[in-house]
Amino acid sequence: MTITVYVPCDTTALSLGADRVAQELKHAAAAQGQEINLVRNGSRGLFWLEPLVEVQTPEGRVAYGPVEPEQVEELAAAGLFEGKPDHPLHLGDIEKHPYLAQQQRLTFARIGITDPICIDDYIALGGFAGLKKAAALTPQNIVDEVKASGLRGRGGAAFPAGIKWQTVLDEPHNQQKYVVCNADEGDSGTFADRLVMECDPYMLIEGMAIAGLAVGATLGFIYLRSEYLLSETMLNEAIRRAEAQGYLGENVCGSGRPFHLEVRLGAGAYICGEETSLLESLEGKRGLVRSKPPLPAIKGLFGQPTVVNNVLSLAAVPYIMANGGKAYADYGMGRSLGTLPIQLAGNIKQGGLIELAFGVTLRAVLEDFGAGTFTGRPMKAVQVGGPLMAYMPESQWDTPMDYEAFAALSAGIGHGGVVVFDDTVDMGEQARFAMEFCAVESCGKCTPCRIGSVRGVEVIDRIRAGENQNSNLELLEDLCETMVDGSLCAMGGMTPFPVQSVMKYFPEDLMASPRQVEA
Repeated sequence: MTITVYVPCDTTALSLGADRVAQELKHAAAAQGQEINLVRNGSRGLFWLEPLVEVQTPEGRVAYGPVEPEQVEELAAAGLFEGKPDHPLHLGDIEKHPYLAQQQRLTFARIGITDPICIDDYIALGGFAGLKKAAALTPQNIVDEVKASGLRGRGGAAFPAGIKWQTVLDEPHNQQKYVVCNADEGDSGTFADRLVMECDPYMLIEGMAIAGLAVGATLGFIYLRSEYLLSETMLNEAIRRAEAQGYLGENVCGSGRPFHLEVRLGAGAYICGEETSLLESLEGKRGLVRSKPPLPAIKGLFGQPTVVNNVLSLAAVPYIMANGGKAYADYGMGRSLGTLPIQLAGNIKQGGLIELAFGVTLRAVLEDFGAGTFTGRPMKAVQVGGPLMAYMPESQWDTPMDYEAFAALSAGIGHGGVVVFDDTVDMGEQARFAMEFCAVESCGKCTPCRIGSVRGVEVIDRIRAGENQNSNLELLEDLCETMVDGSLCAMGGMTPFPVQSVMKYFPEDLMASPRQVEA
């Protein structure tokens, strides 16, 4: 009897030895005379258990992890191919693990289950149901469904996706229109976009095709982070197969409407995550921020009406179309509807992907899912939403993860990345890093960002050196206000947020010299 064995093929699992684990499983099976069907599935997002090996048994799939290549022989001897529990790495049914069982996976319902580029597996698990439904609707009907869902941009700005789509739809129909996916995932501690593209690429393809039908766009581009070479390979193969099956091309799902899709590698610049800078780069120019208005929805790529959405925004659309906008809006709280893919990283014991309805507290994410720090030391600060967001002290960890609730604290959810710091971290150095990061990554178009960040590093260095600390603190406050109010885009406008949070909640670290903090 042939037994099916699953070993993830995403970047995280590969970096931890998944390819070698797969090879050792083949050798161990051959030594036992056991035939196996080795499936390279996507990761389930429980990174501290990778590489996670699953075996199909008559009772269901049984998991083992984290499996190192050197452990495969002993696992096989202990009955891995039969799903036996006679080894410390035995986890049983991984879907019953508290980390997974407590989640509400709508967008990430399929990851980790099958071969990511097997189109038949995708269809068997409900894939393309949303696109087939959209193909029978009018563009306005599709946009109305997205509006009803309450979906907001998952890239950081949280702008309502339906309103953006409506703006593009309302532009004259005789124009070339585009759908652009921002897959230049650059925020610290984020990897959800990568998991979509490596573990369920057809979901993104389907979401973009639905967007194309909704606004009358015939061509889409995925602007992909240049380091994501595995994502590029997976996407290109998935696009090829989708075209062959009629889910892309001249006649999408028999709708009589065309939509073509291409992947373009990014320029390796953080600023190209900003939508107008991304469009400049996609046009072959240097990634400089554009002044707005006009908005990209009116004059975007090559001056034409363009939908620009993040991977997670577009990946949520297939569920919305298949199940209805109301089904999605039933999750969440206030104006933050649906689910949020949270990426737990940094100094954390159980890092990985968590998809939950908006409203869960940050503390619940850190304790119930993260299980505390990797070092075992107390947590000191948490940065949510990337390198331009505030460092949050423990007094704020009971805040529900909701766009408005976080904004009230001068914090932000951004792309959903959560980075944890323990009590050994020098928060003064983190404040300096924020300004230094901006100085390196600024496109240079506006003075507050280009010059302010350089001056910010200098002022923080003087404070840390004990030079006229009070007057330099006042200068730093003024500089931060100037950057917030005067910068052309969020790069300079948000860089002061982490600095201001350190000044407010961790002033002792900012005032102390690095040597004092280390002591």
